[in-house]
Amino acid sequence: MNSTNRNPRVHDVINARSLRRTYGHGKTAFEAVKGVDLQVDEGEVFALLGTNGAGKTSTLDMLEGLAAPSAGVVEVFGLDPLRDRDQVRPQVGIMLQSGGLPAELTVRETLEMWRGTCTDPTTADVVLAQVDLADRANVRVGSLSGGEQRRVDMACALLGQPRLLFLDEPTTGLDPESRRGTWQLLSDLKSSGVTMVLTTHYLDEAEALADRIAIMHKGEVARAGTLREIVDGHPARIVFDHPGLPLPHLRDARIEAQARVTVSTYDLQGHLFELLGWAREHGLHLTGLEARAASLESVFLDIANESNDAQATTPELIGATR
Repeated sequence: MNSTNRNPRVHDVINARSLRRTYGHGKTAFEAVKGVDLQVDEGEVFALLGTNGAGKTSTLDMLEGLAAPSAGVVEVFGLDPLRDRDQVRPQVGIMLQSGGLPAELTVRETLEMWRGTCTDPTTADVVLAQVDLADRANVRVGSLSGGEQRRVDMACALLGQPRLLFLDEPTTGLDPESRRGTWQLLSDLKSSGVTMVLTTHYLDEAEALADRIAIMHKGEVARAGTLREIVDGHPARIVFDHPGLPLPHLRDARIEAQARVTVSTYDLQGHLFELLGWAREHGLHLTGLEARAASLESVFLDIANESNDAQATTPELIGATR
């Protein structure tokens, strides 16, 4: 599945079609991105997630205008972000995973330096207030905590008053309070009309912030859509320790019976009721019992484990696969 399954819209801020990125030549060539289609609408938060080696970073490099695609088309505001960099870059803010800011400068000096590179910047005081660092303005960047340095990176990305903001792992290293504060800041930016592309390893962050999500795997988009669209059609799970007896047949459920039993079901309440009734009839206490509705995490982990599952020994299966 290479597309987000959406028709291009007039208000697309990002439109990437049949995007490919290949490294090397001949027999040593490696295709990191394999024909990806992505559209990001004006004013939305779009989360781009990826399993290990999925091609997410290569895709971001092309969207940000840091690398040319090997094939396909990238448009940002209807322009090529690499060829038309002079027109695109003033409208874009980028928060990289590691900012690499000079350690000897104070926070204010850093922002004033960065401000000089912006076409239409706001003031250092405005962004210091936004990222809650006003009281640290005169502290050297090298003396800040890791979380505070991430907030300086965010402040630099906001200085140019961007219409489009790329955020690469924006809350890494933040304490829970600062992380929630960043979420509120991003929510406020969205309300003001800023479009955002977010990458994160925190799936709850994507669930909380993103209007739409794409999950990349092996260079392709494996799932895309709203959270509900991604989760719908994905089974819930009931897990418990194997009781040592033949298990009941559960219609339209898939049961993997090993030391731990996993029931994959589209009827969580009904099958849980059946299991508990069966256990009661046999005088059993189902130890380690867990019932989990489908979630972004379960979808992501299933995609990540896809290759391992294909190579693994098939477990004992009881019941039918829907």
